[in-house]
Amino acid sequence: MSIKTRFAARRIQCHVAVGVGFYGNSETNDGVYQLTYSLYNANHTLGGVDSLVTGTMGSMRSGLHQHLARLDEIFATRGDYVQTLQFMQQMADNVIKQLLGLPDWEEAKVDLASIADQTANIEYYRWLTYLLLLILDLIICLLACLGLAKQSRWLLTTMMVFGVLTLVLSWTSLGADLATAVGTSDFCVSPDKYLTSQTKSIIGADIVHYYLYCNQTLSNPFQQPLTIFQRSLTTMQIQIQSLLQFAVPLFPTAERDLLGIQHLLNSSEASLHQLTALLDCRGLNKDYLDAMVGVCYDGVEGVLYLCLFSILAACAFTVMLCAIPRAWRQIACRERDYDDIDEEDPFNPRARRIGSQNPNHANMHSFCSYSSSMGSQSSLHPPAPAVSNAPMSEYMNQTALFGGNPRYENVPLIGRGSPPPSYSPSMRATYLSMTEEQSRHFGNDFQA
Repeated sequence: MSIKTRFAARRIQCHVAVGVGFYGNSETNDGVYQLTYSLYNANHTLGGVDSLVTGTMGSMRSGLHQHLARLDEIFATRGDYVQTLQFMQQMADNVIKQLLGLPDWEEAKVDLASIADQTANIEYYRWLTYLLLLILDLIICLLACLGLAKQSRWLLTTMMVFGVLTLVLSWTSLGADLATAVGTSDFCVSPDKYLTSQTKSIIGADIVHYYLYCNQTLSNPFQQPLTIFQRSLTTMQIQIQSLLQFAVPLFPTAERDLLGIQHLLNSSEASLHQLTALLDCRGLNKDYLDAMVGVCYDGVEGVLYLCLFSILAACAFTVMLCAIPRAWRQIACRERDYDDIDEEDPFNPRARRIGSQNPNHANMHSFCSYSSSMGSQSSLHPPAPAVSNAPMSEYMNQTALFGGNPRYENVPLIGRGSPPPSYSPSMRATYLSMTEEQSRHFGNDFQA
């Protein structure tokens, strides 16, 4: 197999490797993007839960307490109304107690946000690095083909230097990709156990299990506190409606505080519905499944394609680097052969190019009627047969008779046994004048 054929095969392999690398880089980026998107969604959900719990507890502690304190002063003369206010305070404390029993999502929210940010930053630099590596591989392949086509030592030397660099980068990326693929595959075998062990200090195992598996057979760990929260709000609303109906006619100044408590209970009930929806396992479980699909399918597939790219690129550049010395020797031998060719050889392509570029270099006549100093023409060729002295018109008529149309040849043929060629009048006069001049110059030696 020739050098050009090997280089062509390696070039095709290099282009295939670059195509595989682009696909693997894109797949890996899609998988990591899906992971970070799911993490941000989960972080938003946990942030919403934390915001609702904090807002409800704040309104119960501050807003409700202020309204109850003013109503206690207004209803000081009515013991039954004061007892109702005390009962509402107990319900409010019960609501706060149930909210405090919910997990503290603040720490988990911060962890998810930091993980998503770090993953996005690492992925950006990884994607950019592989993109530059793919472009470098493509440029080196083109340099190798161009250097071989132009027989350029400079291009082949440049390709060799960058080829060694790319070869080292390819093997390094292969090792990193294999390590990433193995580690990610181990995680994807049993991600549930890993997540449970990592979050046991933040969230209970039953809550993690509820969100990871999320099926109808599992009981909601937040069902009891949310139910108590709902019942407490309903009881407090009933008490407020009773006071608005019976106490306001007796104490008109209490209407403003009672309406304020009613508005606070309505907003707390709306927060309860939102909290119930956010704590449901379906939302977070969907984010979890999307993240696992991004990591364990798209991510691992992309990393495996990057491993294939590294292997193909490393093999291609290894063969190219091994073939460059042979191509170098062939270029050197060809240049040495060109140097051995005689520049005065009329069949040398260089001489032809020089003659075409410099027409005054050698003014060679088209008539072979000159003799060298080493001997006459007759000593180099056998004597030519007698040439017929028939008139030109008769010979042209014969030519027209046998050949069809009379023709004129630009270069006269001397010393051949075929019939004499046809000459134009100007060529005949030139030939005769040159023959007479040579006869006077060389004398009898020319005619011998």
